[in-house]
Order: sequence, then C-alpha cells, then structure tokens
Amino acid sequence: MTLLALLLIQVNITEKLKVAPDSSYETGVLIGSFLPFVLLVGVAYWMYYRAKKAGDKK
Repeated sequence: MTLLALLLIQVNITEKLKVAPDSSYETGVLIGSFLPFVLLVGVAYWMYYRAKKAGDKK
C-alpha cells in the first residue's frame, strides 16, 4: 500500500525544470524538493539530542 502511495506522489523534478517559466520557479522547485529532507534530518537530530540528554541524566 505504501509503495503504491510513494509511486503516485513521486515528482519528476527534471521535467518541472525543463518547463519552468523562469529561474525563480526553478529555485522554488529545488527548495521544495530538498525541504522535506532537511526537515526530516532536523527532527532526527532533535530526537537524537533529546535521547542523549535523557541518557546522561541516569
């Protein structure tokens, strides 16, 4: 089920960049494609920091 969902939401970034009206649209597409990854890394680091901090108290 999740594989089907992932296949449906995959976005062809290269195709979007080919038909981009100007460079600001290209910048927006690149930021929009990297933003979820950056947020995921930030949340993972925050969870790691909290776990490490809780482990140091014991």
